[in-house]
Amino acid sequence: MMNLYSVKSVVVASMATAAFLIIPQLARAADIEAGRARAQTCIACHGPAGNSVDPAVPALAGQPEQALATALYQFREGNRKNAVMSPMAADLSNAEMNDLAAYFESEKRSAPTHQTKPENLVLGPALAKQYNCTQCHGPALMGIQHIPRIAGQQHDYLLAQLTGFRDMKRADMDGNMTSAVSRLKDEEIIVLVDYISGLGTK
Repeated sequence: MMNLYSVKSVVVASMATAAFLIIPQLARAADIEAGRARAQTCIACHGPAGNSVDPAVPALAGQPEQALATALYQFREGNRKNAVMSPMAADLSNAEMNDLAAYFESEKRSAPTHQTKPENLVLGPALAKQYNCTQCHGPALMGIQHIPRIAGQQHDYLLAQLTGFRDMKRADMDGNMTSAVSRLKDEEIIVLVDYISGLGTK
């Protein structure tokens, strides 16, 4: 099992190189239409306009541009690994990643289909505050700059990511996620994921 130090060191080593990806003024302006054309290969998994209908595949529509560009960079550089995404990102240029990110950010996220259990609508907000979800992802969990939107994200994907961070099996850019969820119990993860994945759009 990869420990926290190993996960952090793998990612931090490349952050200086990645910085220009998430600072738009240091690169040419992203081309949304170029991103739209390239995104046609993405919709087979992520759904039309990035609105995934598969609970295990994340929705990309409405995600912050910087968060998407950062994720693609991590897949391309091998900091995050996935049997599908790693080869998809392997040959993307920095400009192409920025174009894709700009396009998916421009698309509206459709209303989630997941229905949160009534009891978790009560328990979820307190847990989201307790474990700093609202502090980092924003009060409505809509994402901020390089931090992704999780409101209305696909249920099974969120479950896998939270579990991966807690068990130190998921690459973590700065260690904040691993630290935040390190004390989460299985039952708390279930409540959080049920609550967050059912949040509506704004």
